[in-house]
Amino acid sequence: MSFKELGLHPTLLARCAALGFTEPTPIQKAAIPLVLDYEDIIACAETGTGKTAAFVLPIIQDLMETGLEGTSVLILAPTRELAIQIEQVCIDFAPKGIRCACLIGGAGYAKQQNALRKRAQIIVATPGRLIDFMERGEVDFSNLTTLVLDEADRMLDMGFLPTIRRIVSTLPEERQTLLFSATISREIEKIAQTMMAEPEFIEVTRRGSVTHLVEQTVYPVAPHSKMVLLLDLLEREKFERVLVFTRTKRGADRLAHVLEKRSHRSTRIHGDRSQSQREAALESFKAGRTRVLVATDVAARGIDIDSVSHVINYDVPAVPEDYVHRIGRTGRAGKTGRAITLLATGEEHAMRAIEKLTGQEVERVLLPDFGGQIAAPLLNPRPAANRGFRTFHSRRGR
Repeated sequence: MSFKELGLHPTLLARCAALGFTEPTPIQKAAIPLVLDYEDIIACAETGTGKTAAFVLPIIQDLMETGLEGTSVLILAPTRELAIQIEQVCIDFAPKGIRCACLIGGAGYAKQQNALRKRAQIIVATPGRLIDFMERGEVDFSNLTTLVLDEADRMLDMGFLPTIRRIVSTLPEERQTLLFSATISREIEKIAQTMMAEPEFIEVTRRGSVTHLVEQTVYPVAPHSKMVLLLDLLEREKFERVLVFTRTKRGADRLAHVLEKRSHRSTRIHGDRSQSQREAALESFKAGRTRVLVATDVAARGIDIDSVSHVINYDVPAVPEDYVHRIGRTGRAGKTGRAITLLATGEEHAMRAIEKLTGQEVERVLLPDFGGQIAAPLLNPRPAANRGFRTFHSRRGR
């Protein structure tokens, strides 16, 4: 099936061709006709399979045909990075006259206010910043026809749910509602259905499934030896561009600091960094000026970089669905990737929950130098000669 067979306008077909979109992906084949028919849908598909284009293309076509002015479409995203990515897709596909405003926290209000004053037809927003503009009386949803929740599972979890309900309560009841994610639990599906009218369910792949393009490996490791193993992997393996995930912001800062001390070009993204810092870090990573990006789960959704060769879970995520989104940052756009998880003893239960969700048992590879106890915790690591993987010892341990 071609994009033409999906019923897209010639202008959009030309933009697809110019951007290298030659054939629709399975999620695009399934979703685009339903969105064009103005159906409510809940769509679940692997990361990196073109979900954003699956709703942006038919939405823009509808705007082209109706010629509506003012805000007709609201797209909500859980992270700033994902909102920026969606805005860029809208800009790439939209013809002249269709305007998009991106409302995200951590950035100045002036530019965002200016975009709203130009009567943008599409608003892409994170929930907190959108509430700010709503309280100022600077958004008007009276003519809204479509609501999209991207990464719907995160948008409807207990952290975001009250805010989402507050936003939805201000929208017209007669509207189209679209939910997209790589992971949607039965509980989230039930919550979603309270906001929708007889939605169609699209399940291109099994819920929580991981693309076959990503090779997964688990390295059991003593908790205090994780840093040692990570350093050794980075120094031994031919990692082109590496995304390392930690559970905490403090952990990300500490890890990035150690990597810099060991001459690994690295940067970091987490919730305590300003928007300008986050954008600079991401741009440096994309451009190849830094080899390693250390991040919390704020980067598990919304980073779309085709050339991430490896994802390393320095900490096993507490929420199984986050694992799927993390490793989905590699193995994108038809390229292969590798996901490595450093598994401490206390994290085995979390790893089992991940395997239950994905339906896959991940191979454990025991590295003798790191599976047992090392003399002392790592403080000031330095290499020591050894066969196979090297070990490191702290000065205090000497």
